Amino acid sequence: MKTMLTAVSLIMLTSLSALAAPPDDEAVYQARFAQLFASFRAGLGLESYEPLEPVPGASNHQPLRSASHASIDASALQRAREYAAANRSSAFLVWRDGVLEESSYFGDTQAETLLTSRSLAKPMTAIAIGRAIALGKIRSLDQSVAEFIPEWRDDARRRLILVRHLLDMRSGFLPQAMSPDPTHILNRAYLHPRHDEIIIREYPVVDAPGSRYEYNNAASELVAVLIERATGRRYAEFISSEVLQPIGAPGGNVWVNRPGGVAHAGCCLMLPAEAWMRLGILLATDGIWQGRRLLPAGYVAAMRTPTRENPYYGLGVYVAGEYTPRRGFAHPEREADSRKVLHSEPYLTADLILFDGNANQVVYIIPSERLVILRMGDNPPRGEGKEWDNTVLPNTVLRGILRARAGTAPNGPDSR
Repeated sequence: MKTMLTAVSLIMLTSLSALAAPPDDEAVYQARFAQLFASFRAGLGLESYEPLEPVPGASNHQPLRSASHASIDASALQRAREYAAANRSSAFLVWRDGVLEESSYFGDTQAETLLTSRSLAKPMTAIAIGRAIALGKIRSLDQSVAEFIPEWRDDARRRLILVRHLLDMRSGFLPQAMSPDPTHILNRAYLHPRHDEIIIREYPVVDAPGSRYEYNNAASELVAVLIERATGRRYAEFISSEVLQPIGAPGGNVWVNRPGGVAHAGCCLMLPAEAWMRLGILLATDGIWQGRRLLPAGYVAAMRTPTRENPYYGLGVYVAGEYTPRRGFAHPEREADSRKVLHSEPYLTADLILFDGNANQVVYIIPSERLVILRMGDNPPRGEGKEWDNTVLPNTVLRGILRARAGTAPNGPDSR
């Protein structure tokens, strides 16, 4: 199986669409590319983008109810809060048994502040697919994507890509990487005003679909196309009406490649921290919100089931898995240990799953404890013995649970 790219094949990955794209689109792309690499030189990602499309939240949104009686030891929460504060966090929230036990914001961030999600948007793509299945718009995870993207029907490899492959990173697409070349497909598939067309028509399939885990943004970006073609609704409107509003979440914005174009589903959903917390609660409660099933029975179990190709990744979410001191996002053969995230000890519960995005933005979900922990913010400091440890927050909170309350009846996900 070919997994490494030769010099010749890398040259072939230069996008040919630059010659055919409208000049105005090319000018927008070049400006975005210049902005991206200026941000990289400053040690940041792309923090601003135009145009944006509104993603309305619940019109009657009320903040999650705060706990009147603690079920987590105050000193444990303090240690976790201090760890979050020391690591350039913007928000640190802890929910258990229907109520918030911790709600801390740092710096200029407030509860209503829209936060750049980066790859926290990828679990949303899995939730959106699950909701579309529940509505009968997609038959199953094993449906061919080519049924929705007819441009692929005569392509021997692309027509083998299943819906689940867009979520579990086994699409066969070219792995994610960085390139300083503005003509490279990786950059054009991210920043071009017609990035959806570029992914559909040009993004290389380098492995047989389903045969290998390779993290890439292109697969997640295609979920917006899939949802829109399957439902006849815009991605922003769909996740607003079918996900955020039913769970009472606040809304925000999503990046769109051009006015009236296609949303960036894989990276660029901007929502307040509580919206991400509510998505975690939805998975902690098996896809049911206040008695209403939003995701099909068994779908959350499918999300949390890893593949043989990556025992730490399910459908848009990471899983606890067997202990290893360092875990990365790319295939282990392609990723240096220095880029992998430290796990100083095993997770204390095997049913932990997590949203995990760039800058170590995380949402830990532990259904057995009806517990969700969120940390959002900037890149934690590195060097001089400083390094983010992915196990500190969940294990600190888990050790602090007051077991004397173990037999009490849990509240609903948003009970008041």
